[in-house]
Amino acid sequence: MSSVGIERDHSSPAGLIIRQKEPTNLEMPFDQLGSYLTPTELFYIRSHFQAPQIDTSNYRLRIDGAVTRPLALSYEELRKMPSETRIATLECAGNGRVFLVPQVRGAQWELGAVGNAEWRGVPLRALLERAGLEDAACEVVFEGADHGVPAEEPKPPLPISYARSLSCAKALQPEVLIAYEMNGRDLSRDHGFPVRAIVPGHYGMASVKWLTRIQAVRQPFQGYWQTSDYGYWDFLDGKPVRRPLTEMKLKSAIARPSVYETLLPDRMYTVFGAAWAGETVAAEIAVSTDGGKTWAEAQFLDPAHRYAWRRWKFDWPTPKEPGRYTLLARAKDADGAAQPDEHDWNYGTYVISHLLPIEVIVEDLACPET
Repeated sequence: MSSVGIERDHSSPAGLIIRQKEPTNLEMPFDQLGSYLTPTELFYIRSHFQAPQIDTSNYRLRIDGAVTRPLALSYEELRKMPSETRIATLECAGNGRVFLVPQVRGAQWELGAVGNAEWRGVPLRALLERAGLEDAACEVVFEGADHGVPAEEPKPPLPISYARSLSCAKALQPEVLIAYEMNGRDLSRDHGFPVRAIVPGHYGMASVKWLTRIQAVRQPFQGYWQTSDYGYWDFLDGKPVRRPLTEMKLKSAIARPSVYETLLPDRMYTVFGAAWAGETVAAEIAVSTDGGKTWAEAQFLDPAHRYAWRRWKFDWPTPKEPGRYTLLARAKDADGAAQPDEHDWNYGTYVISHLLPIEVIVEDLACPET
């Protein structure tokens, strides 16, 4: 199992790694992982178009389509409704793309297009109940105020808004929020101000930012980001069929040491990382320091909470012998399922949830090899 070469782009003023300037796509340097809640200024930013400027004085959130009582709520009306908080991990579906070999198209995310935050808002279920969701509805479509022409082929003939759908079964679960606060403060513009969806357990593209419309539909939504992009190949009766990406896969990632970091020999080093899952929890974590030949149990630092990551650590006595060593982390979920060894190419350039090698150099810098 080979490691990967990583070349970092420039950093933003907040210290985020710039993957694309326009639209804004930034990731957290994953070696800065520390607190359970990711500080807002370090939380990754994934945008498909330029962030819109929205004036809350004339903002309206429409809930319509297959409902009996369509609504148009102002920002103030939404904030006056009973609210709840959720701690949820969001991950870009392309997080870790730089580890794919051969290199593929798309933003070359390392490991930091993921974050864990506290979100406050109104449960989507309460809004759908107030609007009178019809029994015939099968999905709800989230539509954002951002719009444009997608960069990837096949391109639609006209500019479109960013939109994704969610099954009614998931939409009616209590964890799904229409959020206006992140980590105790109003959403920032880049994180979806004034209102965004938060869909715990699903990849980040489901949590639509700058939300302006929630439309209940009676037929499955076939929009661009539901089919052309953010989809994968499944098989039905032996034939390939296209399906939308939804639930996050079980994953663990090493934050420290970073790729090609130099460590001193014969010292105790604390390997540090995080593990997360979709509709389940990471229940076990193990670390290998010899490329997967042997494994040892690591220690979780956080209790198991559905939809939130768990940080972990592993105390490693570094080898006395200088050289290159490949570190791996592997999580198991509550059902005993483990991360796969290799990437499933039916997911294309998404769902990079296999074991990710972190190659380090053990060397005594005071006595370099000659």
